[in-house]
Parts: sequence; structure tokens; C-alpha cells
Amino acid sequence: MSEDSSAKQGIAAVTSMTAAIVMVTVGVIQLFQGIAAVAENEMFVVGVEYIYKFDLSAWGWIHIVLGVLVIVVGLALLTGAGWARMAAIVIGALVILANFLWLPYYPWWSILIIALSVVVIWAVSTWHTTPSESHAHVR
Repeated sequence: MSEDSSAKQGIAAVTSMTAAIVMVTVGVIQLFQGIAAVAENEMFVVGVEYIYKFDLSAWGWIHIVLGVLVIVVGLALLTGAGWARMAAIVIGALVILANFLWLPYYPWWSILIIALSVVVIWAVSTWHTTPSESHAHVR
């Protein structure tokens, strides 16, 4: 293995680990956000009325389920599971959508989660596997 290849592998490993850690962090925040919405309906102030308005408890459960899914996929990404990369992109997109719809309830947290999810999607989608990793399922 050449030094250049070794450096690329190091960057790929750091990128994937960073994405996994950010993903787990996003999942924990989603989970806490959902628990707060379910437990304390009066905590959130609704600004502008939107067409896609749900009951606050329903939003809480949506965030709880998404939080758990994000944590599971993030942990799988940390272990190097092959399916976790595609799942991270799909779940990241769902988190972005859910937090966009959640903007009227908690705009600053929503913007933070959207930004972190974009970072995760970027990191996971730009991570290139080695030839041995990409052909491992062929063996």
C-alpha cells in the first residue's frame, strides 16, 4: 500500500467516524427534543401557522422515533456496517424534512439539526471505500 493510499484511507476513516459521531449526536438531540415535546406541551411556542401543523405530542413521537433510528444507524456506521452508509443518507434526509416541518415550534434547534444532518450526508456520501471494501461482498 502506497503512502498516498494510506493517507486517503486515513481521511476516509476520519470522515466516516466524524459522520457517525455527529449522527449519534443528532439522534440524541432528536430524542430529547421529542421527549420534551411529549412531556411538556407548554414548553414550545408556535409562531406562524403552517399548513402541515401536527399535534405537539405527535411531533414529539416523530422526533423520538427518528432519534432512535439515527442513533442506531450512527452506531452501525461506527462499526463499519456496509448498509449504514445508505441508511445514514436516507435517515439524514428524513431528519432534515422533519426538522424543516418542525421550524415553527423550535426554529434554532431545527436549523442546528438540519445543518448537522447536511454535514452527515455530505461526509457519508463523499467517503470513498477502498477496492477491497467495495468488493468485499463479492467474495
